[in-house]
Amino acid sequence: MGPPEPLPCLHVLRPAASLVALLAIAPAAAAQTTDPRGVDPAQPNPLFGTAWQVPQGDHPAWRQYLRYVRQGKHHRAALAWRIAREPKFAWFGRFSRPNMPLKVRRYIDSAAPGTIPLLTVMRHQGNDCGPHYRAGGEAQDRRTMRWYDVFAHTVGSSRVVIAFEPDSLGTVECLAGDRRRDRLDVLRHGVDVLSQLPNATIYLEGGASDWEGARRTARQLNYIGIHKVRGFMLNVTHYDWTAANIRHGLDISSRVGGKPFIINTATNGRGPVHYRNARRRIVNVWCHPLMRGLGIPPTTATHHPKVDAYMWVNRPGYSGGSCNGGPLPVGSWWPLRALSLARYQTGWIRPPGGTRFGLYSRPSLAEVAGDGLR
Repeated sequence: MGPPEPLPCLHVLRPAASLVALLAIAPAAAAQTTDPRGVDPAQPNPLFGTAWQVPQGDHPAWRQYLRYVRQGKHHRAALAWRIAREPKFAWFGRFSRPNMPLKVRRYIDSAAPGTIPLLTVMRHQGNDCGPHYRAGGEAQDRRTMRWYDVFAHTVGSSRVVIAFEPDSLGTVECLAGDRRRDRLDVLRHGVDVLSQLPNATIYLEGGASDWEGARRTARQLNYIGIHKVRGFMLNVTHYDWTAANIRHGLDISSRVGGKPFIINTATNGRGPVHYRNARRRIVNVWCHPLMRGLGIPPTTATHHPKVDAYMWVNRPGYSGGSCNGGPLPVGSWWPLRALSLARYQTGWIRPPGGTRFGLYSRPSLAEVAGDGLR
């Protein structure tokens, strides 16, 4: 049996009709009857019945789609539309220079009426890993905390969803020993400041099912103040299956007061690429594993009371580094990657029987890991 056909393409829309279609496929807007902060896990899901912002204008996925339409490249346009049409998080951090507040405010104000902006905070520093890595030291910590203060002031009373600091907990062990508690204290400050925003639904970094153990992550989440926000998020920078993250999330939730969580499904439609190296250790090919696909589109229809939503927190089509042909700097738009992710999209939450690395063609490890083999 050959690989299944990708999800059916929508007909390519004329640009003038796109906004109407985008709003039509978003969740129906509903009057907010619950606290949008949703701190009490017994409260109704604050995301249910809300519509989420679909970035347009200068977003590279949107521009790529329109360019293919103008060029008459209908197949490529249909693939690009799979990314362009979906609600996605906009990322803000040290790279949001100059004038971060202006960029944040413009993004929030650009949301279509009735839609909620989705923002990812990625301000912590993690450029290396080793026993002497200090991530900028205490001076950088002070700058990060000030950044959180300014970001919170900029958001103000706007209705938003915030994904807080992907990879910040899983990389704590990359820091020098005397800097690890400092990282948690900086995150704790950020949680304290952002949790006071009256209309922000906040999810804290919780790693992934193929990363750190639930007990360790829960201990960190409790320390930085998860009791002050809605919950946590999983799989933001990883490719592991949704079903595995549900199991992992339930384990964490049971250790953090029953908090709900969201799962990033932006790029896990074909699952992860894991293998055992010569030392029999499991290696996760995290940087551009090949033949991966978009996953389940953003939705609150998760059919699980503890999973608030599947969301595209990560940014499909952006480069994560120079591995497997990715452009630099990190965060560059990579059109070929975007097309490949769209081509291999599925709605799977676990690997179907008969597949290897999420493919019926059962490829070799080298074919899916590329230069990620080590």
